[in-house]
Amino acid sequence: MRLVNLVRACPRTALIGLAAVLVLPPVPLQAQGGAPAMTVIVVRHAEKGTEPANDPPLTDAGTARAKALAAALANAKVGVVITTQLLRTRDTGRPTAEAAKAPMEVVPTGGAAAVHAKAVADAVKKHSGKTVLVVGHSNTVNHIVAALGGPTFGDLCDSEYSNLYTLVIDAGGTRFMKSTFGAPSPEVATGCPVMK
Repeated sequence: MRLVNLVRACPRTALIGLAAVLVLPPVPLQAQGGAPAMTVIVVRHAEKGTEPANDPPLTDAGTARAKALAAALANAKVGVVITTQLLRTRDTGRPTAEAAKAPMEVVPTGGAAAVHAKAVADAVKKHSGKTVLVVGHSNTVNHIVAALGGPTFGDLCDSEYSNLYTLVIDAGGTRFMKSTFGAPSPEVATGCPVMK
């Protein structure tokens, strides 16, 4: 049955099922030729404070979002969490790492976003067959997704925290899906300011 017909026939059930598909990323699959596929989930760090300016911690809303991320990925079999050296990315990824008993790795940020994204992609590729969570910044998430074979898009707006990008990478290429988790981000205005 086509999705449109399913929604018309049983809208509540179809929407719940669709929401589950969009929120819960796939677990690793077998790629063509028997090699394991890799699932990579990329998010921006959760809501951050303002002080100290060079490395602020998460706000209460950010802490709640980090816990929501761990809950959303509870069945994803996360095998490793990759963050930057900054507190906001580490504290966003930590609840997921602890729940999954997965190690955390740091790929330092600094300099050009595209250079950082390549370093992240190289680190991700060392974990073939695993599900990898990557926590980045508003100006690196898009570059990381592109470096892993996903689509290109602009930097995230300062208010965007709920996006969850899933890439399934195997011998057949890269499949990409955008979904959300936790509390919805406010509506994004055109020409919104971006922050790290």
